[in-house]
Amino acid sequence: MEDYKNASKHIVVLAFPFGTHAAPLLNIIHQLSDACPNTIFSFLSTQQSNNSSFPNKFHKIKPFNVRDGLPEGYIYRGDPNEPVEYFLKATPGNFIEAIGAVVAETGKPIDCLITDAFYAFGGDIADELNIPWVVLWTAAPRTLFVHAETDFIRQLVGINGSQDKSLDFFPDFSGVSDLPGGVTFGDLDAPMAAMLYKMGLELSRATAIAANSFEDVDNKVVNMLKLKFNMFLNVGPFNLVSSVSSFTIDDSHCCLDWLSKHKPSSVVYISFGSVATPLPHELEALSEALEESEFPFLWSFKGNPEKQLPPGFLERTRSRGKIVPWAPQQKILQHPSVGVFVSHGGWNSILDSIVGGVPMIFRPFYGDQILNTRTVEVVWGFGLGLEGGTLTKEGTKKALKLILCSEQGKKMREKIGIQRERAYTAVKPKGSSVEIFKTLVKLVSDI
Repeated sequence: MEDYKNASKHIVVLAFPFGTHAAPLLNIIHQLSDACPNTIFSFLSTQQSNNSSFPNKFHKIKPFNVRDGLPEGYIYRGDPNEPVEYFLKATPGNFIEAIGAVVAETGKPIDCLITDAFYAFGGDIADELNIPWVVLWTAAPRTLFVHAETDFIRQLVGINGSQDKSLDFFPDFSGVSDLPGGVTFGDLDAPMAAMLYKMGLELSRATAIAANSFEDVDNKVVNMLKLKFNMFLNVGPFNLVSSVSSFTIDDSHCCLDWLSKHKPSSVVYISFGSVATPLPHELEALSEALEESEFPFLWSFKGNPEKQLPPGFLERTRSRGKIVPWAPQQKILQHPSVGVFVSHGGWNSILDSIVGGVPMIFRPFYGDQILNTRTVEVVWGFGLGLEGGTLTKEGTKKALKLILCSEQGKKMREKIGIQRERAYTAVKPKGSSVEIFKTLVKLVSDI
């Protein structure tokens, strides 16, 4: 533990080990470790999450494992919510235990606590230790605003009532049906819903909220968040500002070489993220749409395409389609041959699309994805939600043709091009994200 003895400050980081949460948090910690030379970071997450987040060792960022809460002999049966619920039952006890073990092992008291914004209990731990609490919000500003205003929204539109009710008292919001489940409808006592509700109530206690977004991404909402919170800091997008995202570009399936053989803005790229998979009839509909529309496609497919896609589809589309188990998404979306991104609508995927300047087609599943879809489609105008919110053959063909072959698609490309310029401007020297990051560095350095 020589590194800890030599460090002037010790910051403990609590990660949420599911979806794309730990990676953006590690991204910002890597940036902070570069900017704060005498500071060491203890990064606490589950063993599974740490194993995938730390392919390389970082000199001043040390991973420590926390209990995942799974029963002994647990076998995953395909429900992605189950491990999350077991984990949430183990919190905050598992983190408190791990923090005690880290302090005992390193002999170094904690100077600051940085957590995923989901962890409202971070405020209690920081108060007990009398240290600052900094949180990272990894999703869109609009989603944070909704969770922070949950009580106000419930008061105005009710709970589990009509989803047709308007939200026109907020700028550029449509109706209740756009909101994430657990805000006004669904099981409000479910573990995730309860955690997000508590987060919305407690976040004002944080010393600062750092966000994976940039000042101009959603201006009206960003300004409302700045009024609501002490220090709301847009320091992203992380896919542009951090070196972590680029040090392990695995293109073992030769996606980039394959893309280089195609015309500009002609290829359909498909990925539904690391958690959700469309239902079998939707996979069939998407396959049929790809086959009949005859556009070249690159599909990052989670599962077994031989078993899950229609018989003969792989053979019939082999000359213009490529299906891989994993793809370097950021680099793919920055490739000139990609013309549209079929996505679940997660925030990291939207940022990848903005940075690449590629319009989107959405099949949202849960959480913030429906609100993200509406924001991109109606407010920003560079994407399409599918009719009925699910993949059908005709609906998908129509959306692909509109973006790749019509004047409307060309306008979408122009609109996302403007957003792309804003993102790149934010991370240039003297750009808003670079300057705001200095505020975060100062906060961490002056503790």
